[in-house]
Amino acid sequence: MPTSLADWLTHLESLHPKTIALGLDRVVQVKQRLNLDPDFPIIVVGGTNGKGSVCAMLEAILHAAGYRVGCYTSPHLLDYNERVRIAKQPATDAELCASFEQIEQVRGDIALTYFEFGTLAAMQCFIAHKVDVAILEVGLGGRLDAVNVFDADVSVVTSVDIDHVDYLGDTREKIAFEKAGIFRQGRVAICEDTDVPQALRKHAGDIGAELWCIGSEFGFTAHQGQWDYRSKAGSRSALPHPALRGAFQLHNASAVLAALDALKDKIPVSMEAVRRGLTEVELTGRFQFVPGKPQLILDVAHNPHAARSLAQNLANLPPAKTFAVFAMLKDKDMVGVVQALDAQIDVWLVAGIAAPRGATATELAQVLKNSGVRGEVVVCDSIAGSLHEASKRASENDRIAAFGSFYTVAEVMQVRGMRTR
Repeated sequence: MPTSLADWLTHLESLHPKTIALGLDRVVQVKQRLNLDPDFPIIVVGGTNGKGSVCAMLEAILHAAGYRVGCYTSPHLLDYNERVRIAKQPATDAELCASFEQIEQVRGDIALTYFEFGTLAAMQCFIAHKVDVAILEVGLGGRLDAVNVFDADVSVVTSVDIDHVDYLGDTREKIAFEKAGIFRQGRVAICEDTDVPQALRKHAGDIGAELWCIGSEFGFTAHQGQWDYRSKAGSRSALPHPALRGAFQLHNASAVLAALDALKDKIPVSMEAVRRGLTEVELTGRFQFVPGKPQLILDVAHNPHAARSLAQNLANLPPAKTFAVFAMLKDKDMVGVVQALDAQIDVWLVAGIAAPRGATATELAQVLKNSGVRGEVVVCDSIAGSLHEASKRASENDRIAAFGSFYTVAEVMQVRGMRTR
């Protein structure tokens, strides 16, 4: 058997012929063989964008409240260990290897994907550490995602938009049905999308989930420097803005407080913990400002919905010439991302991603040309090269925005010698 974490991850990548193979049968069988039956509350978070922010805020607030929190998210930026955190600390190589070994010993001839293996390993770690509550981020969709083998005590759908059309469908209604698959009978299901798809409402009704929607069962009111939250279960006033930047973070924070309201009988949370968690929360690569000049902004935006959010956030900043360090995966909606950000970018410094799904710099440059972007397009030999060129061209009053993929942000972080939180 593999002995190091790197060897294990290489092994996991080779086990299943497909990177993504939706379906729960394989995972359920191995889960049963491992006797993975958590006795702590579980919060499952799905959605097109905003999942990472919601998970980070939940983790920060619950940690501030004194709970031992397990948090499973994906993908990682620099180290696999980022995906599995206990008490806000990444799982160690030894813990992950031990979990992988147990799964390998019982799976027999069942071929698990990389993500399925990782999901089971995360839950093993949480059970071993006797966490008080677990936060699980959906990898893809919801209904057939490996995370969905564990029943949510409360589930959150952050947003519903077009992404992963090959797996989830090509309309919001089809995608909404997949995301609603994490709902459970008799339990609260939260939707923070202001335009609630009918398929999501219908599925909640069909299975008997209690659907809370932003603007009706819960919501927020922003004031100068503070905001108020209210729900059918209570209210919290004069709250600090989340430490995470971006125009939509109050929507995310409201969904977080709604989830905590739904669980208040099992895991009560004080106002002090809410305030502390909101002010201390960190999340790498989500409209993240890197100290120094010119200003560097990191954002993993990789679909049109996230790109529109990034464009709005950039538009809200003081005027400045903006250089894009831009690289994407070719199975993403490159045209949609480019169109969403066109008005905010003055110079596009494009690079390829050295991964099987990565678009080449030439392919990206052609997309930009065909889209008729207003900014200059410069082809670079690598993401590091794009960052170097941007840094060379930009004055200290300009800004550089690196976006398009987790790969893009990760390479920029490596060049800058940065670590995740």
